Amino acid sequence: MNKKNRISDIRLAPLHQQILKGIVFSLPFLFLLLFLFYPLTAILIHSFDHPPMIPSWHSILRIVSFTLGQAMLSTILTLLLGLPGAHVMARYRFWGQSWLHALTTIPFVMPTLVVAAAFLTLIGPNGALNNLLPRIGLSPLPLQHTLSIILIAHVFYNYSVVLRVVGSVWANLDPRQEEAARTLGADRWRAWWEITLPQLTPAIAAAALLILMFCFTSLGVVMILGGPRFATIEVEIYRQAAHLLNLPVAAALSLGQMVLTFGLMSAYTALQRRAARPLELRSRQSIQQKPRTWKARAWIGLNVAVMVVLLITPLSALIWRSLTLDPTQPFRYYVALTRDPGRSYFFTPPLIAIRNSLTFAISTVGMSLLLGTLGAYLLASRDKPFKQLAIWLDPLLMLPLGTSAITLGLGYILAFNRPPLNLIRSPLLIPAAHTLIAFPFVLRSMLPALRSLRPTLREAAATLGASPWRVWLAVDLPLLTRPLLVGATYAMTISLGEFGATLLLARREYATIPVAIYRYLSNPGPANLGQALAMSVLLMAVCAASFLVIERFQTEAGEF
Repeated sequence: MNKKNRISDIRLAPLHQQILKGIVFSLPFLFLLLFLFYPLTAILIHSFDHPPMIPSWHSILRIVSFTLGQAMLSTILTLLLGLPGAHVMARYRFWGQSWLHALTTIPFVMPTLVVAAAFLTLIGPNGALNNLLPRIGLSPLPLQHTLSIILIAHVFYNYSVVLRVVGSVWANLDPRQEEAARTLGADRWRAWWEITLPQLTPAIAAAALLILMFCFTSLGVVMILGGPRFATIEVEIYRQAAHLLNLPVAAALSLGQMVLTFGLMSAYTALQRRAARPLELRSRQSIQQKPRTWKARAWIGLNVAVMVVLLITPLSALIWRSLTLDPTQPFRYYVALTRDPGRSYFFTPPLIAIRNSLTFAISTVGMSLLLGTLGAYLLASRDKPFKQLAIWLDPLLMLPLGTSAITLGLGYILAFNRPPLNLIRSPLLIPAAHTLIAFPFVLRSMLPALRSLRPTLREAAATLGASPWRVWLAVDLPLLTRPLLVGATYAMTISLGEFGATLLLARREYATIPVAIYRYLSNPGPANLGQALAMSVLLMAVCAASFLVIERFQTEAGEF
């Protein structure tokens, strides 16, 4: 009898493991159900109480076509400029590289209001560059409220996506395959095209997807820099929801945006599954080398110059403006941040705002890594049931990228202001909203690396008697260190810079740095402008310090 019981236990064990595996893998979808679909459903239910004011089809088609057109143009320009920079960061080692890598990530986290102020300070009608050009006999650049400034700002925002996502894979590709092709007679360009590019395709596609989704859902860049002539779907959602209080149309546009996003995700994930394959990976230290020829030094110098002009110059103009707004007292507005002479209810001391932003960012990193890693393992699973479901689950997990942050914030207010989920006054709602936006980036950072892992490594460890947990610690974790760090970086940057949903959810004591900046800019006068610029510089300093720590940790961590 005992023997039969033992046999029965052995047979049931795989079933128990499958059930436990299913429960664990269901966590990302339960999170989506609670913090995405439930708020959207609340908006739809609320919208039935009021008749909608439906805009014309001509207006809707114009908005959709402009949204897609500017997103594709921005993506192409960002890839063209970013791929050479990713090559430099991946293959060469030079002085100041860690600092440069950290500084190039700062634009990704800056709130759109700050970016608008930086660009207007640099190339606006009274900007530093347009004031300088007439002095050297050139005409000012009429870029304000044009498509050009929208594209430039999108490249400014998303350049670091290419550096991080593509560079993290490129830095660990074995260069000996390309060297072997050149030994057999292929020139440098053909060797890169036939050997390196196919291996980089999943990472390039992932970067392109992230950039396309950011530009597709662009709000602040188009609304502030583009002016009233241009409108994306996100801008129209904001106008319908916040200005016209037309929630039915805002909800319909948001759902339409999600349908378009789901279609783009489905096409991309199908392409990525066909392109993904195991790669020969090596450590970054064994691949990166110091430039030995003048051509290599010139190539590095050219790309560093592009990064400085495109990314560092607008930020430097912002710092310069914060110090010269009152030439007699350069640090006047920094000192003013510690004071609240009017005792305004909306005033948030900068140290409190920085503390809130870092606290929410750390919470977001933890939750995003958990959910993104579980989702990536599910989509990369070779088990037949999960492999078949991945065709639909992959784009479903990316839906938060196509959701309006403004609509999401309104949905949270409607859904979480009554029992049993009365969370509207809880600080937990803000990192939950940040995690919803951030964990797809962790997933996309992890997925190419997981799909490139050779299953024979796990099988060999299991054959030697290692438990599944020991296999993960000894085989998977060392190989996934860099994608995990890349995902953590993006989760932190997204949380630090998130503005749309946080603005609607944050109470005075929970205000973040972007919310504090917005409240300063919302009030006229040079004093408020100066404090907004000073707070923006503080945000840049916090981000730079965070990214420098991450860069140092990446250097010291175990790699491929």
